[in-house]
Amino acid sequence: MGYKQIDQNMTFAEVSLLKSMEHNRSLKRLEKINSVINWSQVEEILLSHYTVGSSRGGADAYSPLMLLKGLLLEKWYRIDSDPELENQINDRISFKKFMGLSFDQHSPGRG
Repeated sequence: MGYKQIDQNMTFAEVSLLKSMEHNRSLKRLEKINSVINWSQVEEILLSHYTVGSSRGGADAYSPLMLLKGLLLEKWYRIDSDPELENQINDRISFKKFMGLSFDQHSPGRG
């Protein structure tokens, strides 16, 4: 068991949408947050307290940093449930980019 590997390569869809993403205010806001916060330090703290994914057995888990980012989106955008957050991540370019997911990867959740 470990953490799910997230492919950081751009998909064809992302390349196609680059021009339209230049004017996405939500994306710009979340990119700014990503650039200001030192997520590696946050992740280091999370990993010291989050034991899921550290054992050898079972399926791979989502990283605690990805789960924290999901909780932040849920709070910031007043999303009222985890299933709705999952829907929003799968639907919104800005959320996928903030979470570090490519367009062809689904959000953390039930799959």
